[in-house]
Amino acid sequence: MHVLRTAVAMTGVVVAATAGLTACGDKTTSTGSAPPANTKVGILLPDTATSPRWVSADPTELRKQCTANNLTCYIDNANGSATTQQSQAQALINSGVGVLLVVNLDSGSGKAIEALAQQHNVVTIDYDRLTAGGTASYYVSYDNVKVGADQGTALTQAAEVKGKTAVGYVEIDGAPTDNNAAQFAQGYNSVLSKQPGWTKLADQTGNWDAATAQTVFTTMLGQHPNLNAVMVANDTMAQSVINVLKAQGLAGKVAVSGQDASAGGLDNVMAGTQAFTIYKPVAGEADVAIKLAGQILAGQKPTAPTTVKDPTSGREVPAYLADPTVITKANVALPVTDGYVTAAAVCPTPALVSLCAANGIKTP
Repeated sequence: MHVLRTAVAMTGVVVAATAGLTACGDKTTSTGSAPPANTKVGILLPDTATSPRWVSADPTELRKQCTANNLTCYIDNANGSATTQQSQAQALINSGVGVLLVVNLDSGSGKAIEALAQQHNVVTIDYDRLTAGGTASYYVSYDNVKVGADQGTALTQAAEVKGKTAVGYVEIDGAPTDNNAAQFAQGYNSVLSKQPGWTKLADQTGNWDAATAQTVFTTMLGQHPNLNAVMVANDTMAQSVINVLKAQGLAGKVAVSGQDASAGGLDNVMAGTQAFTIYKPVAGEADVAIKLAGQILAGQKPTAPTTVKDPTSGREVPAYLADPTVITKANVALPVTDGYVTAAAVCPTPALVSLCAANGIKTP
């Protein structure tokens, strides 16, 4: 399996790098005070397939913040392999990182990584995903129950179902190994289960995988051809759902949800085949996590504004949680104007350039 591993050392210019890692920053602090003894931060990203954010958005913002905070950051992507991620963690710990940001592939392997880090006095931060049963000192993410609740509310307000007294819907959830998926489901189920006239017809995991989601939804649609809405957990799986609906001439007639504000998701929102997506600016996580890492390396013990209960151990994990934004046609340009995704990515063809222009997205 190919593993995404690049290396760039940034001190204002690009220079030669160590193999397998992305290094950013220099050895002084932005305040001008003496630098901490250790400025090394390891960052473990999960894969390149479940969401475009792990390929472009997060690495870009993390590098930017590492440079701004004068930290040396090493970014690895495990390409979906828990074994690879554990090996990457071992290498980062061996290289002397003082803080390790972990986006686990599953809580079991994430817990093992955090235990190893603890043995070597490396502080761990759960980034985006909470590691159930883990030992991370902090958790930096979005309020994922609120993300789910916002998804549920937005789905009930979609044009395809608005005003209907009876709505049959199906759910395609995220991976059961991802605590975020459970929180998203908790949020949208809390809304949809109380919606008058709404009936859940089927519920199954899509495992954050496009092919799995397509197979699952094809079966669901065959069993429930008159369904009105699909509560699908993210844009990657939503695209598969939309592909199936297109093949049946139903795209734009069935309300489809999403999450991540991916380029494809924004295209679908503009086209009217996806009711909405959820925008979670990476800056809300990356900026906080890197600043936090710098404070830890400087010997500080920051007090987080809230806590999140670990569902396995019951431990209250100090947490920094940002608020999401629902993206519909009305504000579809926001992720582009914010710089989260480029206009070129959202509008790569002449037809999409015209669609983007009609929705307030300017192309070069």
